[in-house]
Amino acid sequence: MAADPLVSVVMPVFNAEKFLPEALESVLGQDYEPFEVIVVDDGSTDGTPQVVQRYPTVTYVRQENAGASAARNTGIAAAAGEWVANVDGDDRVPPFKLSLQMDYVRRHPEVSCVLGRQEWIDPPPWLVRDQVYGELDGIPLNSMVARRDVLLEVGGHDDSHGGDLDVLVKMRENGYEYAVIPEVVVYRRYHGENLVASAPITTPLPLISLKAKLDRERARAAGEGR
Repeated sequence: MAADPLVSVVMPVFNAEKFLPEALESVLGQDYEPFEVIVVDDGSTDGTPQVVQRYPTVTYVRQENAGASAARNTGIAAAAGEWVANVDGDDRVPPFKLSLQMDYVRRHPEVSCVLGRQEWIDPPPWLVRDQVYGELDGIPLNSMVARRDVLLEVGGHDDSHGGDLDVLVKMRENGYEYAVIPEVVVYRRYHGENLVASAPITTPLPLISLKAKLDRERARAAGEGR
């Protein structure tokens, strides 16, 4: 029987010392093997480096502040795994997150990315449920586990084009399938300092991603017309 593929858990962080220990311990408690954990410090000014030092099996990469997508891309570049899992430094994941998602891709080899559902920790009252899954604030895009080669092929994450959502759009454009499993794979924390709370988005992410898709289509059409 072939060995299970290595999964690289990429955790982008910025001034994350308050919740980072809980996040790391939940990842390190996974019942799946093999996996590695890569923390990409996006220019933190707090005690984040000292927190990571307490976990000798965790790979620590530091960069100048460039945003969450750039930090994810740095982690993807450093990853040794065939698959990459996103986990945020202020969330927790159940011990079966990786085993559930990797079991799905094992049974569905046509899928290049699998997402799951979320359970909120102290959600704000203004969150709404999506119309497709009935999920509070929708399916968490940061729950994705995706093939590393596909992420590299589609150009990784880009905050200016919608971040994680744009990755899924680019996957679909290039013929790669993704799926959503019904189980909760992330306990998502709202604490008022989350990226989405501290950096309000003036244009909804789906529209940003759609514009990026249209721009790519125009560029391809222009190239073919030469």
